[in-house]
Amino acid sequence: MNINSLFKKATECKASDLHIIVGKPPILRIDGELKFIDGEPEITKTKAEEMIFSVLTERQKNKFIEERELDLSYEIPKFSRYRVNLHWEKDNIGLVARVISNDVPNMEDLGLPPIVNEMIERTAGLLLVTGPTGCGKSTTLAAMVEKINSMRFANIITLEDPIEYIHKPNKSIIKQRQLGNDMLSFDSALRHVLRQDPNVIMVGEVRDLESMSATITLAETGHLVLATLHTHNAAQTIDRIIDVFPPHQQSQVRLQLSISLNGIISQQLLPKTGGGRVAAREILINTPAVANIIRENKIPQIKSVIQTSADEGMFSMEQNIKELLEEGLIEETTALAYLNNLQ
Repeated sequence: MNINSLFKKATECKASDLHIIVGKPPILRIDGELKFIDGEPEITKTKAEEMIFSVLTERQKNKFIEERELDLSYEIPKFSRYRVNLHWEKDNIGLVARVISNDVPNMEDLGLPPIVNEMIERTAGLLLVTGPTGCGKSTTLAAMVEKINSMRFANIITLEDPIEYIHKPNKSIIKQRQLGNDMLSFDSALRHVLRQDPNVIMVGEVRDLESMSATITLAETGHLVLATLHTHNAAQTIDRIIDVFPPHQQSQVRLQLSISLNGIISQQLLPKTGGGRVAAREILINTPAVANIIRENKIPQIKSVIQTSADEGMFSMEQNIKELLEEGLIEETTALAYLNNLQ
């Protein structure tokens, strides 16, 4: 058993994640379910350290030992790429690796609605992709970046932790920057990115007040900004953005957001009929009515605006789940379970 063979096994089994835990056999997450790899023995502490340290440079190893956490990207050439998280638990080393295809996804294959094409054709504003961990936010962002890359001559700068999909310049220039290697923090990279003459900025994750403030300002000053947040729906996303700021700044932030926001795509992955998973989404577009709701801090009204604005291209998570059920893409039990969770 070696680390590359386990990575390859994860790719071959179409797993989303590989887990290495001391005292357990290697584990894969396939279609959302955790499963032991057949025939593999329990991993000892010595074996875990041997396998995991084999993928690290000396610099990465020292950083991991000192900081106790490390995120990195790892590639098996001509095979696949992996987003790796290393951590400690009960003084044992642990690994979780997300499998990333070498092929950059396209928006059509991901089932993104046509309105998203219109949202990324804009040359300025903030477009957010939100949802829980493991719902495909990074994949959706990569598909958007690739679409822009195929459409127009733009300077696209991505800020990632770590770099996942590798984009090859097509019509656009693409500069991909990785936390730790190419930048010290999202905040500092966002503060300096204007000097790099960007048209499109992709922020892997907005994590704090400083990066949130910089992201909104960039969107407000004539740049298209794509970013992710760990929120479950559009209303919660707007509340989360505003709540990050101290009370005396919130009125100003609501005004900025009402002007700069393009839209919010909230998504989660549901078990698909026959195997695999399918994305259920909620789409909010910043129409004049939505902008007014944000300015006046009447966020609870957003849900009803989404439900009644199909002609604008909006739809709620509930509406989309029911549509997936009607199309036979999910089972009734799945639809009911997720609809109940939305109540």
